[in-house]
Amino acid sequence: MAGEEALEGDDGQAPGLRKIIHVDMDAFFASVEQRDNPALKGKPVAVGGAGGRGVVAAASYEARKFGVRSAMPSVTAERLCPDLVFVRPRFDAYREASRQIRRVFEHYTPVIEPLSLDEAYLDVTDDRLGIGSATRIATLIRQEIRAKTQLTASAGVSYNKFLAKLASDQNKPDGMCVIRPGEGAQFVAGLPIRRFHGVGPRAEAKMQALGIATGADLAGKDIAFLRQHFDSMADYLFRAARGIDLRPVRAHRIRKSVGGERTFSEDIGSGAALREVLDNIVDIVWERIMVAGHDGEPAKGRTVTLKLKFTDFRIMTRATSLPHWVSGKQEFAQIAGALLEAELPLRGPIRLMGLTLSGLEGAEEEKPARDDAQLRLL
Repeated sequence: MAGEEALEGDDGQAPGLRKIIHVDMDAFFASVEQRDNPALKGKPVAVGGAGGRGVVAAASYEARKFGVRSAMPSVTAERLCPDLVFVRPRFDAYREASRQIRRVFEHYTPVIEPLSLDEAYLDVTDDRLGIGSATRIATLIRQEIRAKTQLTASAGVSYNKFLAKLASDQNKPDGMCVIRPGEGAQFVAGLPIRRFHGVGPRAEAKMQALGIATGADLAGKDIAFLRQHFDSMADYLFRAARGIDLRPVRAHRIRKSVGGERTFSEDIGSGAALREVLDNIVDIVWERIMVAGHDGEPAKGRTVTLKLKFTDFRIMTRATSLPHWVSGKQEFAQIAGALLEAELPLRGPIRLMGLTLSGLEGAEEEKPARDDAQLRLL
């Protein structure tokens, strides 16, 4: 069903179906570190700060085997993997690798929607080289990325964005999965509900209580049932359970906001740990702001929003709007830090922190408490 069969122009697909590739680099930050320092190859590596206040920003696959994950306190990661090697982030190196990868994409299509430094959608319905097969193009892209960067990429190939993204995660690392026309609903049916984008732990628990554990269970519920229990999320869930997604790949989309959030493996309450986590989120979100910009300049925005989710799942947002564009990473970090400091000490530990830049150039100002367009950190 989901092997490496070609999505060809003459494969019987209905007119108007797109050919979409989702490319996701494998453990990108950690892989760049292992590439640039041969002594790290084959070792469990964590990008981030070591010690009591440190937080894991990214982990190599060798480290993931021990349960090490991003957003995990470093002390927990060290306990799980005593041989874990910590390295400080080098965003200049990650950005340069991302530029090389982007140039590979552009060789095949101009219709590219980057989500972060290491992830993008490509529409190859009308590819530049006239290859015609999305599967063949994805194979060539992965080969070219490896040859030019010495890094591996996983790819998902399908007829819409939702399925392509699910597919790219199916055979990681260094793998590819193809979901051909007519196979989407069957593929989704066998997935645990947690694999659906937007279904977090709380939504998953609610679904389990309603007898929904897989895509097939979800597809068995009608729209009236879903609207009764899931409100605004119902229409998305109804379509996703059937493998339907009509969103185009937007090469020049106007975003309302750019940001990211992290759910912690352990709740965090101390001021020192919260500051360390915020510094980590600032670094990664600023890179996403750079990706969302143009000609090497960051996206321009006026509103910085801090989001905190407490252990009882209550959410608090605090925002500051400026009369001018946020001038750079330093001002972005200063505003975020001030928002956090104004709330310390917190009334209790938190399980999630998020940071967003909104009021972007070319988009209407949105309410600070909303983060619908927020990009999740990997």
